[in-house]
Amino acid sequence: MKIGVPGETVVGETRVALVPPVARRLVERGLDVLVATGAGTGSDWSDDEYAAVGCTVLDDRAAVFERSDVVLQVRGLGARPDGEVDPYREGGTVVGMLGPYAVEDATLEALAARRVTLFALELLPRTGRAQSMDVLTSMASLGGYKAVVVAADALPKLFPMQMTAAGTIQPASVFVVGAGVAGLQAIATARRLGARVRAYDVRPAVKEEVESLGAGFVELDLETAEAATGGGYAREQDPEFYREQREAMTDAVGAADVVVTSAAVPGRPAPTLVTEAMLDGMAAGSVVVDLAAAGGGNCEPTRPDETVEYGDVTVFGPTNLPATVPRTASQLFANNVANFLEHLLRDGSLHVDIDDEIVDATLLTHDGTVRAPNRRDEADAAPGTHSVDDPGGVGSDDSTDSTAGSGPEPTDGGSDA
Repeated sequence: MKIGVPGETVVGETRVALVPPVARRLVERGLDVLVATGAGTGSDWSDDEYAAVGCTVLDDRAAVFERSDVVLQVRGLGARPDGEVDPYREGGTVVGMLGPYAVEDATLEALAARRVTLFALELLPRTGRAQSMDVLTSMASLGGYKAVVVAADALPKLFPMQMTAAGTIQPASVFVVGAGVAGLQAIATARRLGARVRAYDVRPAVKEEVESLGAGFVELDLETAEAATGGGYAREQDPEFYREQREAMTDAVGAADVVVTSAAVPGRPAPTLVTEAMLDGMAAGSVVVDLAAAGGGNCEPTRPDETVEYGDVTVFGPTNLPATVPRTASQLFANNVANFLEHLLRDGSLHVDIDDEIVDATLLTHDGTVRAPNRRDEADAAPGTHSVDDPGGVGSDDSTDSTAGSGPEPTDGGSDA
């Protein structure tokens, strides 16, 4: 069986779906790995490094699609902002982040008619069996980390407390909205940098995880519908709840030097949690990093992939932070994808067992049939306030698994109530 790595053509996408150390693992299982020349350049993997582990490097990207039984992509179909559909081989298989909520039904129907099998890894179930394949958790963790690094670089003051002969410098105050994987990693990173951190999530159950990282948990005393879905996500609330939530968060936002937001709804616009009026209460030089920018943003002035100066507050709207650390992001993504492939392999061939929960959840098209209800049902049950790792970075969604947010042991309680 031939595994193809055509590389990414989306502008600004630096990740690659398979890196040489992981490709070696597949080659050792008897699989042929075809790689388009330059596929790993964005993440600093050379053609020679792929060839050294037994991959075949092809000069023509189109040839990778033509000759591969299974194509691996970081971003395909609905995850491509340009809407381009790659030349998938008839009867072939595609595995990657495929933007299941954005891809057009007509596109799926056309691919199904050509008997193309599509696996959208964004739809992996949040179970122990699927954890090692979970690309969204891997990417969300990187997004949470990088969000704080971006904020620390832009903030005109230091994060940590410093006691010097010239006086004591108070630590920066960071407020994180959404305590899923991205949020927990943001908390852990901000604490490592010495900031005082507070966080809020609609799910009271995550309070212990937040506090275990040395942050204070902000309790807003709001009436909520059932806070969490069966998968551990925060459940979407009604508009009145979000209005009350904004009012209750105003003081916490105003007291922060940095706000990191990460609340999104797959397939729907992100809820507005931080209004312009709330930003008016922040100090000059404050920074907001909106990890939900791809869905419109949690912060009212957010513009995707732009830096907005709202008064004296800087609002960042990144949509692909994992691509800013491409070497690490590609390593994690490749491991996730290889684990997924190995789950499907039987005697050197892909075995599509629709009775398997992992296969059933991720399969968009197979055997000439569109399985669109998978993504429709998921969107209908979409969580509301959870960290995201958009297909571009984040985007998209994210679980409450605290392993991705492991940080330093608190030394002083970490709360800045």
